[in-house]
Amino acid sequence: MADSQMNVKGNSTTSTMGQILWRLVTSAVVLAITAFFTPGFSINNLWTLAIAAIVLSIMDYIITKFTGLHASSFGRGIVGFALAVATLYATQFFVAGYTISWMAAIIGALIYGVVDYFIPGTQSV
Repeated sequence: MADSQMNVKGNSTTSTMGQILWRLVTSAVVLAITAFFTPGFSINNLWTLAIAAIVLSIMDYIITKFTGLHASSFGRGIVGFALAVATLYATQFFVAGYTISWMAAIIGALIYGVVDYFIPGTQSV
């Protein structure tokens, strides 16, 4: 019985790590597409993109933990949209090579929401 419980726990940990990795990859892809289509939004290189995806995920986790709100462009109304804009904009202060203006953050939150809707996985800004 103990072996089967350890096996389930080991598979759960592996599954959780896989889910986290998948979320980061899909977040990075959505962020790259958003930066490509948003004027005034630039990401210098692949490492900057990866770090920005991690920072956005951490910021979303912290916001969700303290407020219960997800920084999601769609599905959460104006508050979720405002949080998405704020997190996209605030990320530039934590990641070198990531620049965005306020207008680009507003447009980027809209594009991010649309792209996020069509790409499978559960990620949010």
